[in-house]
Amino acid sequence: MSTGTQNLIDNLNTQIIAPIILLLFVLSLVVFFWGVVDFIRGAENEVARKAGKDHMIWGIVGIFIMVSAWGIILIALNSFGVTPPTFPSEVFQ
Repeated sequence: MSTGTQNLIDNLNTQIIAPIILLLFVLSLVVFFWGVVDFIRGAENEVARKAGKDHMIWGIVGIFIMVSAWGIILIALNSFGVTPPTFPSEVFQ
């Protein structure tokens, strides 16, 4: 693979894809913890507990999807011979 193509893929991953995945991962964590707070706060209310459980489940699903997406990107980068950045230390220099 040419150096220009490798630099393009590396910059695309570092500048666009990795920050988006990190943002979505953080949003998934926020949804999960929001569900924990709803579950604890509504301990005596069945509807609030159900809403809290739902938020926790969707938060976990989001976390799983973001970790899977990052893994797929790492596999793709290794397939093209691009050295992937050490996430997140090299992404946000």
